[in-house]
Amino acid sequence: MKPYIYASAFAATLMASTALAGTYTKTDAGIVVKPDTGPKEIRLDVINDSIIHVVAVDDPAREQLPSLMAIAKPEGKFTVTDGKGVVVLKAAKASAQVNLATGKITFFNAKGQAVLTEARSAITPVTIEGKSYVATSAQFNTNTREAFYGLGQHQNAQMNLNGEDVELRQHNMDIGIPFVVSDRNYGVLWDNNSVTRFGNPVRFGLASRDLKLTAQDGSRGLTAKYYVDDTLVLTRVEPDIRYQFLADVDAYWPKDAALTPAATKGKTVRVVWEGTMASDTPGVHRMRLYSSDYATLTVGGKVVYDKIWRQGWNPWYHNFEQTFAKGKPVPVRVEWVPSGGMVSLHHSDPEAAADKHSLRFASEAGTGLNYYFISADSMQGVIGGYHHVTGAPPMMPKWAYGYWQSRQRYETQDQLLGVLKTYRDNKWPIDNMVQDWFYWPEDQWGSHQFDPKRFPDPKGLVDGVHALNARIMISIWGKFYPNTDNYKELDAKGYMWRKNVELGAKDWVGKGYLNSHYSPYNQEARDIYYRQMKEGLVKYGFDAWWMDNTEPDVRSNTSPEEFASLITPTQMGPGALVHNAYATMNTQAMYDGLKKDQPDTRQFILTRSGFGGVQRNAAALWSGDVVGTWPNLFDQISAGVQTGFSGVPNWTHDIGGYAQETRFQGTDVGGLQENRAGGGKGTAEDLKEWRELNQRWFQFGAFSPLFRSHGEGVKREIHEISPAGSPMRANLVWFLELRYRLMPYIYSAAADSHYESAPIMRGFALDFPADAKGKDVKDAYMFGKAFLVAPVYRYKATSRAVYFPAGASWYNAWTGAVVKGGQTMTVAAPLDQMPLFVRAGSIVPMGPVIQYVDEKPDAPLTINVYTGADGNYSLYEDDGVSNGYVKGKLTRIPFDYDDKTGELTIGARTGQYDTMVAARTFKVRFLKAGDKTTDFDAAAINVAYSGNALKVKRP
Repeated sequence: MKPYIYASAFAATLMASTALAGTYTKTDAGIVVKPDTGPKEIRLDVINDSIIHVVAVDDPAREQLPSLMAIAKPEGKFTVTDGKGVVVLKAAKASAQVNLATGKITFFNAKGQAVLTEARSAITPVTIEGKSYVATSAQFNTNTREAFYGLGQHQNAQMNLNGEDVELRQHNMDIGIPFVVSDRNYGVLWDNNSVTRFGNPVRFGLASRDLKLTAQDGSRGLTAKYYVDDTLVLTRVEPDIRYQFLADVDAYWPKDAALTPAATKGKTVRVVWEGTMASDTPGVHRMRLYSSDYATLTVGGKVVYDKIWRQGWNPWYHNFEQTFAKGKPVPVRVEWVPSGGMVSLHHSDPEAAADKHSLRFASEAGTGLNYYFISADSMQGVIGGYHHVTGAPPMMPKWAYGYWQSRQRYETQDQLLGVLKTYRDNKWPIDNMVQDWFYWPEDQWGSHQFDPKRFPDPKGLVDGVHALNARIMISIWGKFYPNTDNYKELDAKGYMWRKNVELGAKDWVGKGYLNSHYSPYNQEARDIYYRQMKEGLVKYGFDAWWMDNTEPDVRSNTSPEEFASLITPTQMGPGALVHNAYATMNTQAMYDGLKKDQPDTRQFILTRSGFGGVQRNAAALWSGDVVGTWPNLFDQISAGVQTGFSGVPNWTHDIGGYAQETRFQGTDVGGLQENRAGGGKGTAEDLKEWRELNQRWFQFGAFSPLFRSHGEGVKREIHEISPAGSPMRANLVWFLELRYRLMPYIYSAAADSHYESAPIMRGFALDFPADAKGKDVKDAYMFGKAFLVAPVYRYKATSRAVYFPAGASWYNAWTGAVVKGGQTMTVAAPLDQMPLFVRAGSIVPMGPVIQYVDEKPDAPLTINVYTGADGNYSLYEDDGVSNGYVKGKLTRIPFDYDDKTGELTIGARTGQYDTMVAARTFKVRFLKAGDKTTDFDAAAINVAYSGNALKVKRP
């Protein structure tokens, strides 16, 4: 590491304040302030006209970590002025005023309005693995009413984050990106890689930490009753519900003979905790039930969660709030039916309103307080500033926006090719097949070799997919077995985390194998990792790379303290310093190598985790191993929207949920794989619900940035989950074909995510910033700038309430009815329809049904013009696969609609590329009230377009 060079080494002019408080120095990039109190030194650098970088330290001699997120360098012009105890650093569109006495900073936008005001900050010495570091925190805008968005992808159905608590700690289903954007049109990128909390800096604790728990006999704790097949076998008082980690189960599970694994095999175990909770702090308290398997929570006599379920090995939090009067007990009851899972109850004391409603970050480890202030004239502009700092997402290949078919897992290459052939034979559009994990010999994880018995011809597999006009993605990991040559090579350089192996921890494969992950925190480690992949897999011609387990989940369900011990040391110091950054570094290893070896090929990486800057590595995120339940479907809506706010436009989810309850598993819906137990236990009603859940989730998937079906336990192909000739199958195919009809629109939206930092999946606040009611909508979103999408996430629902943002009118895509914005309406949603609306003034290009994205590049396009408001649109096209777009090999065709004159202007085409279609037909359709978007064969005006401007008059 190179030390951070402070201004004193290259100061241009020393400018002492005329006030009695503090001093500052002007530098080539900004200023360095030495306040009387607070940090010893604060450096402010102007990155560009609207971005200011702040680093505050307790010791100017402390070596600073290089950023793993930021790649921008200071290049902005600025002025420095002082007076009355302050110094002002001013760029063209942003400025910062520093109090020379306290070091507190106020940031201003281009209009000179104060938008971010520091209330307090702290740099606290901490010792990590025997070395000196600091914990950092900062709080701004106390008692604010503004709305906040971003912070990555989380599973708690949170939209407006003002007043919310979010922990940034990477997990299978939870992705922390320390970037937040405000509806005041500024953002903060918190440049710290350690575990970080937004909101309350105090972690949730087990309920007994803050609450008085009282058991049924009056003693401290809760009464716990253990049943086996409904027979009560043990009653005892427990201080907490505390089976949160595997070590807790080992330590606290009763040693009673009737509750051993051998005694309970094949039987149903049930645990019930009952008692009361009380607090001396009145108010609204935040609480969480952490659970897997089935759990029911009742508080104050009201059921909060009823038989919620997660797969046993992947528990997660379920948030709720509870009001306490001082000292007044509140009854609580938790019923849990374990089958290898975990459960615990957590609590957080309420905060003062001014603190709760503020912008706060607190990080556990680092070398200084480090963040970027980003100002803009829109929220999308703020995301653009984030991309300037951390890297813009490159254009993904066009085929990435087609349909992806996956399964956990194709056991042989013949299975995979057989599925693709079935799609082609049925004329179901598809672009991508996925080979998930365990294609290697059982004891050779990390060898990057195929099991020759199941995959005798890997090159033939890839070529076979390509021959059917599709692409193939393969799963790769940062995990290695110590008997592989790849582990040994990395370990010899000190780039393997050995402790998991030294402790003898084995994974779940076969008899269980020792394993660990590599540490990607320097260039040599990443180069070795890529070279090993190149020698083993890249040579076969795979099109995309599924980088799984990039949190990384070195060992599941360990405590934070135990996990920290497994991911250290790193090439940059203790693992705690870089805890959250693994995915960015690991995807960089592949992306850098592929760019070098395939310089004119667009890359695609799918990663289970992410962090600041991950988008620059051609990386898309997905929501991890979520489960096939209606609440989890609901959670994915806000998860995808927040991912877009966080600067990552390409996001996806497992259609149907990765894991399913046993009642959903059976041979009649595809069966179980790998000889797992439990098949065929569901009822006819369970099967009906499973199919409806998949149908609704598939509809949502068709309007997600990336459209991908995947999961374990039950096969996910259309011909597996829907009966031949059924309405369900017809509806799945209809939405699949709709996705391909919309490809010109979707690909142009993808281009906007690269060129304009426009999320594809958009929260209402982006497009309707003046509409206060829309800012916390969690269950609907914009898909591009034209479509309002309202997924159905309740079983048997045939209608749902939809909020229509103010300032626009909305066309019902199914009926053509027009709804005025600014109101909530109940909308029909029969099983074969998902509420779908189009904003008046939108211009939406659509093509014909195609079998893969580039099947008919010269096909006529229908230009749907939604009358009732003026509109404009830019149709983007390029070759879809090369990096020629970087050199300007692309085209844009502008469309402008004047509603008053009824005239659509199709502008002159700009740009060109080698395979450009020079002349084509546009079928212009002017929609009015009553016209259905789904009437694909409606009359239209045919226009021959060869690149020159022309006008089309509304009939």
